[in-house]
Amino acid sequence: MGMSTAALVLSGKKKSCRKSVIYQGKRPNLIYVLADQLRYQSLGYAGDPKARTPHLDAMASQGVSFTNAVSNTPLCAPHRASLFTGKYTSSTGMVINELRMNPNHKCFGHVLTENGYETGYIGKWHLWSNRAGHHQEAESSYIPPDMHKYRLGFDGFWAAYNFNHHYYKAFYFKDEPKRIWVNGYEPDVQTDMAISFIREKAQSSKPFALFLSFGPPHPPWTKENVPESEYAKFENTEFPLPRTWSDIPDPYMDRFTDPVRWLEYYKPNIPEFQRIYYAMIANLDWNIGRLFEAVEKTGIAENTLIVFSSDHGEMFGAHGRIQKNTFYEESIRVPFLMRWPGIIPSGHKSDVCLGTPDIMPTILGLMGLPIPEEVEGKDLSHLALGKHGPEPDAALLQGMGHTYLWKDGFEWRGLRDKQYTYAVYRRDGSELLFDNLNDPLQMKNLISNNKYKNIAETFRLKLKKKMEELNDTFEKCTWYKDHWTDGNRNILKGAKG
Repeated sequence: MGMSTAALVLSGKKKSCRKSVIYQGKRPNLIYVLADQLRYQSLGYAGDPKARTPHLDAMASQGVSFTNAVSNTPLCAPHRASLFTGKYTSSTGMVINELRMNPNHKCFGHVLTENGYETGYIGKWHLWSNRAGHHQEAESSYIPPDMHKYRLGFDGFWAAYNFNHHYYKAFYFKDEPKRIWVNGYEPDVQTDMAISFIREKAQSSKPFALFLSFGPPHPPWTKENVPESEYAKFENTEFPLPRTWSDIPDPYMDRFTDPVRWLEYYKPNIPEFQRIYYAMIANLDWNIGRLFEAVEKTGIAENTLIVFSSDHGEMFGAHGRIQKNTFYEESIRVPFLMRWPGIIPSGHKSDVCLGTPDIMPTILGLMGLPIPEEVEGKDLSHLALGKHGPEPDAALLQGMGHTYLWKDGFEWRGLRDKQYTYAVYRRDGSELLFDNLNDPLQMKNLISNNKYKNIAETFRLKLKKKMEELNDTFEKCTWYKDHWTDGNRNILKGAKG
């Protein structure tokens, strides 16, 4: 592919931004921080008065905030597969959680390593296990060091695991199947490792790329799973049920639909769950502040691109749903912040419909690195720089089935543009259309309103066209098991082979 707009800026061929150190011979460093299950709506800079996120709020004021960033398949493993390949879920084959990633993709880590970057990966991986459920033993959680096959190009520092969310009983693996236990609260210790990595690599003549994958604010939401000092900040904060709460769980939800448990367990506990959720977010924000301080003290801030995002959101009872795996705003909408002093304008907001497959090409475009031809997302680096240019008219949304089981009946597809969300269920063909600008809580389904007949038809046609481009044939969940895996949860192929 040719040089992106951002690459041209960085190489000194345009004068809209300062000449970076890339022009002087060294490429920028990259720090990518990924939270798990953090929704956009629960952050201070996004307008939540309950949130305690001063460092993320500062990051938003110091760089660019993508206000319409979405997780195209709002589940952990599908998001990560798209993040590292720049492809849609239909092409990665990671249609549900707990599948083993096919290594035959040109991935983010490959590009970084091949272009001289010293890489680091700390935290949750979730692309390796091929057993249903959250198994934590080495067989499912240790990712072998053949970086081309299993670590998708990351050949440097490695302190990771497939899955764990007990943050005071945390562990990780390096290059041997020997569990290393964490002494303390996991995000704090992971941040310590990240700071050590930054201090070491800041002295190198080579650029570095560090991915820090936090577990919080993913459940369990128990007081034992968050620091007492953080919980105390929210102990007396009221968290009412959402306005779209329903005493009847959504029948299209793949789990948690027992009507008795919904009322007797979830309804009374959701306020406390949110209390712990916000406490976890406050801790993440504190650790992000520590990262920023390390970057400043090592003197590399002006040559370091820092990105913060999340893999998906959380419903907390909205629309009769808990957790994720749906097209509603609380599930798909995620924070996406980028800071690079002197390159990315401070306090800039972009309303582009940025989706997960767009992340890899956008970052590579900003860094002046080659974007693999097979990438399906768009390089939106010009928008991060505050410039005008081409952008997608909507983000494709793909719900491929159950969260982690081969169970049919929960598949959906959708599109979200800057105003509307359109979605359709495979089970019965039922459709939904929401005007997110005039109805941000998505309380009114407009699909049967004649006033929106033409809009609905436009979305149907756009969705059909996009799915045809990707060879997404909207199959039932078990079809993917039979056609795209070996039957043992190892991915063999996707929609394009």
